[in-house]
Amino acid sequence: MHFLSTANLSRTELDRLIESALQFKRGVDQSKPLAGKSVALVFFNPSLRTRASMQVGIYELGGNPVVLEPGGTSWTLEHREGVVMDSDKTEHVAEFARVLGRYCVAIGVRTFAALKNWEEERTDPILNAFAKYSEAPIINLESAMHHPCQAMADMMTIREKLGAGRKKILLTWAWHPKPLPMAVPNSFALAASQIGHDLVIAHPPGYELDDELMEDVRTRAVEAGGTVTVQHDIDRAFNGAQVVYAKSWGSKTFYGAMEKEIAERKQYRGRWIVDEAKMARTDSAIFMHCLPVRRNVIVADGVIDSSSSVVIDEAENRLYVQKAILTSLLSQ
Repeated sequence: MHFLSTANLSRTELDRLIESALQFKRGVDQSKPLAGKSVALVFFNPSLRTRASMQVGIYELGGNPVVLEPGGTSWTLEHREGVVMDSDKTEHVAEFARVLGRYCVAIGVRTFAALKNWEEERTDPILNAFAKYSEAPIINLESAMHHPCQAMADMMTIREKLGAGRKKILLTWAWHPKPLPMAVPNSFALAASQIGHDLVIAHPPGYELDDELMEDVRTRAVEAGGTVTVQHDIDRAFNGAQVVYAKSWGSKTFYGAMEKEIAERKQYRGRWIVDEAKMARTDSAIFMHCLPVRRNVIVADGVIDSSSSVVIDEAENRLYVQKAILTSLLSQ
């Protein structure tokens, strides 16, 4: 019923979504399954690609997007169970989600990690509260742990650019002046393993992804006929890659201690960046990033502006993948 991560989808279902997205992009599928219907989009955090692509996608499917920003264009929201609401929260998700479900056929929710309490945030409490109370399908538009819409657009882009079949993919950590959430690398690693790619995850020591997620990633890779390896040598990691996906993320070790994290990561500045020299070690790899990206911090101008960069196509594909996801959810 809900689309919270790709974890509950089979390889066949993932392939079907990608093919459906390609049909929308080619103009073959011009169906309007949302005609006369509305979809709510709840944004706790800023957005460009997710917000615009969802609004446009809903419109192109014949529907009406209803955009709400808790604490801005709608009431502040509480998600905890059994809480005494005598503080700064006005409405509980229990009522908010169920009321929206009476108006709308689906609800998209975007709620980032606060980077304060790892053990709590890794359970996606806000997103799961919506999933618990909503009678309408919930679509994860990025949570603390996952960004499945982005991951599906990434898998679509790889297939579109390099064809179907197993590819050698590098997911590389990159230096950034501050710690960022893990949702994008988590979902990318999971989806890549489910598709059956050969995945290399490169990061400095101490920047490991979630242990439970990585166990799942390795299991899915074996099931799909792919591989997963972890590399701490940034140069070796690029050897022979067909896809380079750059993303920064924070360390679990320093979760909730931003100043310590910033001090720790300073040593990697200028080294953990995707530049022309590293790309020269690849097998003519395409360069990918979810955007927004800090130029000459995460990636050099010479890479992101080169013919190997597919970041704009990747962003465009969010539109078609999300149309495929909405169509699939509403047909269930």
